[in-house]
Amino acid sequence: MSSYAGEGSKLGRIINSFEEGFIALLLGLMTLVTFANVVLRYVFNSSLIWGQEVVLILFAWLVLFGIAFAFKITAHLGVDALTNMLPRRGQRIMALLSAAACLIYGLLLMKGAWDYFAPFAGLPPTEGRVLPTGFDTGARNNSFYMTDQVPMLEWLRWLEAITLNKGFPEDQWEHWEKLPRFIPYAMLPVAVAMMLYRMVQATVRIVQGKQDSLIVSHEAEEEVAAVAATHGEEQK
Repeated sequence: MSSYAGEGSKLGRIINSFEEGFIALLLGLMTLVTFANVVLRYVFNSSLIWGQEVVLILFAWLVLFGIAFAFKITAHLGVDALTNMLPRRGQRIMALLSAAACLIYGLLLMKGAWDYFAPFAGLPPTEGRVLPTGFDTGARNNSFYMTDQVPMLEWLRWLEAITLNKGFPEDQWEHWEKLPRFIPYAMLPVAVAMMLYRMVQATVRIVQGKQDSLIVSHEAEEEVAAVAATHGEEQK
């Protein structure tokens, strides 16, 4: 028993549409770039030198964003052989404990994702090994790191003033030759934030009795088995 997260509210429908549209966009762009590269290589003896790196970035985005989407539709796999042996109350308790563990892990992952991304965007990472105790304003600015082959998009040049050249006089400003790494890395905190949002929603649904667990239901498998058994009896 599970429900589609956030279907009822207008905000929920907007988020749902954004997630589905963004995942479809990523898949479409990956297919388009790969197809274009194949045509250029075998027909025109050329290639998009940045094509493979762009596809890798898009695939990483798809995986990270897909984790949150899987929480939304209860599609994560899990082993429930032991929990299914428990009574209904025991299963509910185990589901809540699992949700609590996922939330703790998600919070730790959020800190790690931010701390990894922040220096590449010229932002301060958090202090503290486990729990954030503040921001390290003296951390090194790593916004000068660039991707290997992806060309710089001119309409993103305004980011140089607030990242790469932050704190420097304009006559000393530098410019990116390639796309800065913090742009693909930005998916880390965004995806983890979406994941936490979906974890909280799933936990609330478990508390309300609208969802049994965080992993995929076996109802579909049972239905397929029942149909197969019925079909077998009809053939006899």
